[in-house]
Amino acid sequence: MSVINAYLTFNGDCRKAMLFYQKCLGGELFFQTVGKSPLSEKMPQEMKEAILHATLTKDGFVIMATDMVSSGGLIKGNAISLVLNCRSEGEIREQYAKLSQNGQQTHPLEKTFWGALFGGLTDQFGNQWLLQYQLQEAS
Repeated sequence: MSVINAYLTFNGDCRKAMLFYQKCLGGELFFQTVGKSPLSEKMPQEMKEAILHATLTKDGFVIMATDMVSSGGLIKGNAISLVLNCRSEGEIREQYAKLSQNGQQTHPLEKTFWGALFGGLTDQFGNQWLLQYQLQEAS
């Protein structure tokens, strides 16, 4: 089956953002800079430390990112959110608190009509997150 992964674009703070996400979520983080790639010869010196590609992986989730902004510039919008399905109530509360540091809690964690604990936030890098933990069904 095909898998869809999130790919985030930053304007110079990709390393900082991905280190923050690793601190919050855990996982293995990989960076490739422009300076350590075949593009190095074609890029100006100030771009050598820019992140060409980053990958954060853990337990089946993958977040990829870059500092390589297209010529149109970086436009942050509200059309895409990262969804984090948590395994416990403790995990969702911990992740919500960590990811919302220096960001904005847009939807507080609450029990929903569809039987989940759910909340939303915009992190300090302007990315939107939806967190969900499916509560146990009453027997």
